[in-house]
Amino acid sequence: MKDFDPAKSFGSDVAADYDDHKRGDEESAASFLAEFAKDGTALEFAIGTGRIAVPLTAKGVRVDGIELSPHMVEILRAKPEGRNITVILGDMSSATTDRQYPLVYLVYNTIFNLLTADDQIHCFENAARHLTKDGVFVVETALPHAWISPDKPDYVHAEYVGKEAVGLDVARYDPVTQLLEENHIEFTSQGISMSPIVCRLITPGEMDLMARIAGMRLIQRFANWERSAFDINSKMHVSVYGY
Repeated sequence: MKDFDPAKSFGSDVAADYDDHKRGDEESAASFLAEFAKDGTALEFAIGTGRIAVPLTAKGVRVDGIELSPHMVEILRAKPEGRNITVILGDMSSATTDRQYPLVYLVYNTIFNLLTADDQIHCFENAARHLTKDGVFVVETALPHAWISPDKPDYVHAEYVGKEAVGLDVARYDPVTQLLEENHIEFTSQGISMSPIVCRLITPGEMDLMARIAGMRLIQRFANWERSAFDINSKMHVSVYGY
């Protein structure tokens, strides 16, 4: 996408509205993750506004974070529960807290925000560096086919149609680079707004290989945070990697 800068895609406008679009799975995600925080600590890559870190902290886990966007961290800091969370500003594929944890996690498709295979591999390697010997790296993403289909790599989708506003999702997928270029467009009586994003979609198998390169292996895989079986009908996966 011409002139798109991933480092600036989560600016002040996005951060201000981010918590208005929660998925409703925050509590189940926190319960799942808390089981792996064996010494009561965890590290979240791309911690954002604390969508998962805050409910996980409420379960007695001390959460540290790495986050690229200072605007997202500002929203987290404004929350009473977020003031004591230590956050390192930086790229999750390379930044470090100089500590090790029994749990490192990356959720909500955020591995897709790294736009090259090398950067995605570096993210797995960085997670491995932060793990204790018996620690795990938990990754949650959608499956690529839940977003795009081989026969329709380009699409326009009406996300909502209302009396005062219409929202469209316009996307184009390149199977060579595996990049999905997407723009959420809103038409209102006040004007038109656009929210572009670019993702590099990868399959569970590719993630398993990235984990192998980083010295880890797949331990468990589920279809959701409730631990439903992962099968041909699954639209997302929660994968647990370790040594």
